[in-house]
Amino acid sequence: MVKIYRFYMVDVKELYIAHCMKNKKFENYLLVVIMLISNFSYAQKMDNIEEKNLNFQSYFFEALKQKAIKNYSKAIVNLEQCYEIDSLNIAVDFELSKNELLLKNYAEAIFFINKALEKEPKNSYLLKHKVAIYKAQRNFKDAIEIQKRVVEIQPNNIDELLLLYFQNKDYIKAEKLITEIEKKAFSTQRIKSLKKYLENIKLLKTTTNIKIKPSLKDIDIKILKVAYNQNKNYKILVEILKREVKNELFEALYNDSQQALELFPAQPYLYKMNGLALNKLRKYNEAINVLTLGIDFVIDNTIMEADFYEELSKSYKGLNNMNKALKFMQKAKDLRNQN
Repeated sequence: MVKIYRFYMVDVKELYIAHCMKNKKFENYLLVVIMLISNFSYAQKMDNIEEKNLNFQSYFFEALKQKAIKNYSKAIVNLEQCYEIDSLNIAVDFELSKNELLLKNYAEAIFFINKALEKEPKNSYLLKHKVAIYKAQRNFKDAIEIQKRVVEIQPNNIDELLLLYFQNKDYIKAEKLITEIEKKAFSTQRIKSLKKYLENIKLLKTTTNIKIKPSLKDIDIKILKVAYNQNKNYKILVEILKREVKNELFEALYNDSQQALELFPAQPYLYKMNGLALNKLRKYNEAINVLTLGIDFVIDNTIMEADFYEELSKSYKGLNNMNKALKFMQKAKDLRNQN
């Protein structure tokens, strides 16, 4: 094609000199040749662009496929090919960050999400992902600062900011934020639960400092309940719930854990017991609601997190939703394999 192009250029030049633009037919001929050359060049460029687009799409969808089957390293290799074709594509940066996070390569995950945010600093999806990276590192302080930016864009995400304050054990700021939320008449079930926890936090501290004597395990469950009703000792409550599970007293387990949640609404163990009781009572939808709410309070405890996923798996199995049942069971297995 290049040779043809050069032939046209030489031919046109010689004809131009010979005729000096005197022949009208030659002028028309010249215009046609110039148009042919321009169209050829344009077509060549379009072919190159089309080829690049097709290659980009092929690599990108292969990356999504590999990510779906948990081949995160292979997904990254394909995304790097996308990056060579289009280094300005935000979707590539975003997906690279996601896969690096799944591989627990936190520094790389932050690097790529920052590159994406340079292009779209107010993209809430990108900001939420950055929060997820910091949460995975248990870096709640930085997660809070990014979540503030999310709330500026999407005010309905304020409950996640409140939860981050709790996870960072910054109860003073959490209380102030609850006051602001109530002034705006905006609240959710999660916010109400966290507010109850703040109201009872002093009681929680005093009761959890009391140590259970070894002989307590030998005391009858009825006596334990009398003792609990007198001082609301959280340690005694845990012992009661354990006894109810062991003796398959699931109605009692449900009632006691439900009442306890009103006093200790941020204790994930109580949500787990309540969800377990609901599963045993075949109230699967209610169990899913309780377990989904409670898992947010699990902090730096992969064993308990796995327990939640196992109970959620049982709930969905009870509803004959085997896809979700298997999904949550796999999550539980993955967490247990980390220990």
